[in-house]
Amino acid sequence: MTPIETERLLLRKIKVADAPFFYELFNSEGWLKYIGDRNIRVVADAEKQIVEKYIPSYKNNGYGSYLVIEKASGCPVGTCGMYKRPNLDHPDIGFAFLPAYYKKGYGYESAAAILSKTTKELKLKKVVAFTLPENTASIKLLEKLGLTNVGVYQYQDDPEELLLFST
Repeated sequence: MTPIETERLLLRKIKVADAPFFYELFNSEGWLKYIGDRNIRVVADAEKQIVEKYIPSYKNNGYGSYLVIEKASGCPVGTCGMYKRPNLDHPDIGFAFLPAYYKKGYGYESAAAILSKTTKELKLKKVVAFTLPENTASIKLLEKLGLTNVGVYQYQDDPEELLLFST
């Protein structure tokens, strides 16, 4: 997929050079609370995560996660993209932003652009999403994107129940 431009944002593929930003994001309060600790303790851990998980997705799946950059400042503010989980038949959309960029509409703006582009270019019939029941901001965003709560989901070997949304 090519870069995506919206009114206020630029979304581009993630590069190894983005590791310092991802180190900060992976260790932000919102990521740790709602997504989970990925054991990213130094920037080199973020580099490894990018090389092993993020970059291969573009080639293997035709989609992946994008760095979300605020056009006005040129600063990275978060990530948004489509993910292929080995235990799921459909890709899921996910997003995360640094706390300083919450409540600015960037989640909706980037996720709507990702959904539009991937469903058209890749002819995706169905997209899913997951969130914790207490993550009311993500629930509202997923509903605004047109996804519907269709039940709960549990990853294998994980006792935590997640809300499952689908297009």
